[in-house]
Amino acid sequence: MSRPLYRGISGGGKSSSPAGHDPFDMSFQVKDLGENGFNHESLSTSGANRSRQSLIFTFLKLGLFFLVVLSLSGSFYWAISISTTPRSNIYHHYRRLQEQVVADLTQIGELSLGITRLKELEFCPPEYESYVPCYNNVSENPDSVDPVIPIEYERKCLHDTNLGCLVLSPRNYRIPLRWPSGRDLIWKDNVKITGQEFSSGSLTKRMMVEEEQISFRSGSIMVDGVEDYTHQIAEMIGLQESNFIEAGIRTVLDIGCGFGSFGAHLFSKQLLTMCIANYEASGSQVQLTLERGIPALIGSFSTQQLPFPYLSFDMLHCARCEVEWDKNDGLFLVEVDRLLRPGGYFVWTSQMNTHRSLRDKENQKKWSIIRDFAENLCWDMLSQQDETIVWKKTSRKKCYSSRKAGPAVCGRSHDVECPYYQQLNPCIAGMRSQRWIPIEYRTPWPSRARLNSTELDLYGLHPEDLAEDAANWNSVIHNYWSLLSPLIFSDHPKRPGDEEPSPPFNMLRNVLDMNAHFGGFNTALLDAGKSAWVMNVVPTNGPNYLPLIFDRGFIGVQHDWCEAFPTYPRTYDMVHAEGLLSLEARQMHRCSTFDILLEIDRILRPEGWVIIRDTTLLVETARSLTTQLRWDARLMELDGSSDEKLLVCQKPFFRKQQ
Repeated sequence: MSRPLYRGISGGGKSSSPAGHDPFDMSFQVKDLGENGFNHESLSTSGANRSRQSLIFTFLKLGLFFLVVLSLSGSFYWAISISTTPRSNIYHHYRRLQEQVVADLTQIGELSLGITRLKELEFCPPEYESYVPCYNNVSENPDSVDPVIPIEYERKCLHDTNLGCLVLSPRNYRIPLRWPSGRDLIWKDNVKITGQEFSSGSLTKRMMVEEEQISFRSGSIMVDGVEDYTHQIAEMIGLQESNFIEAGIRTVLDIGCGFGSFGAHLFSKQLLTMCIANYEASGSQVQLTLERGIPALIGSFSTQQLPFPYLSFDMLHCARCEVEWDKNDGLFLVEVDRLLRPGGYFVWTSQMNTHRSLRDKENQKKWSIIRDFAENLCWDMLSQQDETIVWKKTSRKKCYSSRKAGPAVCGRSHDVECPYYQQLNPCIAGMRSQRWIPIEYRTPWPSRARLNSTELDLYGLHPEDLAEDAANWNSVIHNYWSLLSPLIFSDHPKRPGDEEPSPPFNMLRNVLDMNAHFGGFNTALLDAGKSAWVMNVVPTNGPNYLPLIFDRGFIGVQHDWCEAFPTYPRTYDMVHAEGLLSLEARQMHRCSTFDILLEIDRILRPEGWVIIRDTTLLVETARSLTTQLRWDARLMELDGSSDEKLLVCQKPFFRKQQ
């Protein structure tokens, strides 16, 4: 029976694991090898001469060669013998693991890599606890940062910057609380924060600090303020109640989101809000928002487009987000227009919008520039109340041709659907995309996740394609949960005839899907009633289905997995990668499998899960590398007719080294 894994009660003790780690199953352990790959006792030098050692070594090499040939021959014969077997449930009989075969293959792989065991990586120094590559932030002292003058960090990824060490959790780190409690309470020591952030005063940045926790509960002034604020926005849009789904709204981009309270509140109304904010050395909006389990990503309006496609969001929200919308000839407003669907809403809350503030001539000038530019973008100003203004992007096709001023429409050579960190563009796409469909005409949520035949035609797909994809992923999700049960509850007292207990529905807050395809994994989680949201990632070197994912009412991002993901350490509960290693393997000499796994380790929280499904060779290679990462790993056989395997790993919770 498998040994117990790191179960750690949610929000409980700080650690249960020393520097060494227990594997999933003792049969997966690789014996410690001596300098030349043999047991130490076989290397006794008493009475041995040099020629005898050479002869023994020659025989061992021959034996190893015959063992490899025999294994390959057996696998080839086995594959032929089952090639006509009908495909059944891909995880049928998953418990009958080929443990000894895996152990032998692992030993062979390690011998072929130099007849030494792969060495476990060391832990990074303490200053790397909140390390985010591509942002030059390691040596910065948070106490020296002036909170009044924000620093603008430009994303710049350099190659060959692999740390070669494991990023440790803070000294007093605790496993985050499960939802829904975890949305309102986080452990103070889990985030990098100083006293300066506690008094920022913004509506979306207020919190209550207790002895060990930071509270965002409804009893605080802040959440009550967000409740009233949300009702105000709904009224300005023209809704009787805060039923944003009724207005065609499902996805929201919250620019400079504070600590995620607006998104947390909208989550209860079935709206999915993505927080976007600059990198911050301390008191990070993105880090605190993700610690609450709310979607967030590091990003900036400074010079580059955000990594989202054209027409992605139903609403963009900025509450004191510190973006100067009147600057740079309206470039920032053009970027908002690029991301906003026709009929969508731009909500801007700023102290500059009050009547008292507009008495100042400089503020009047700024307001006039923003108002006139918004009108030239074909936005209609619906309402203004106190500090808040709501614009609605036009649904009228003739508006763009009837404009007398404003930014030009992009030429045909400009690819509006490929936004991966391109420079901000001063032109607007207008109606060039076939996806230019007003939100009021789109299928409302939750039916939107299925898409109708007309919407699927835009991607060359048919309803049958999506139905087949959904059926496959529904089966996969069911079996993932089934195989996770005995791993999570490996020390559960089971009686004959009892079924394994199921993992709790709220075991996961979020999942990073590294190769999301159509977003089928996300759909299946919803169908299964899981409370987790998914960050759907579309690799830049594969087919770009990110517009399809957004059209289905999900969120995601385009990303190059040979670069660091724009997030802080320990921000995801599960990482899923189906076919990603094969996709990267086709791009020779870009980056190694080890580089990708090391990045997964950085962004995965302690006791988090990794599920990798790919070809047998690539999965077995990944399995051998997990030793260096100190992960607990188990290799699963799939359907006999498949040349794929499943690797299920858990990242242990290591105590900070003294």
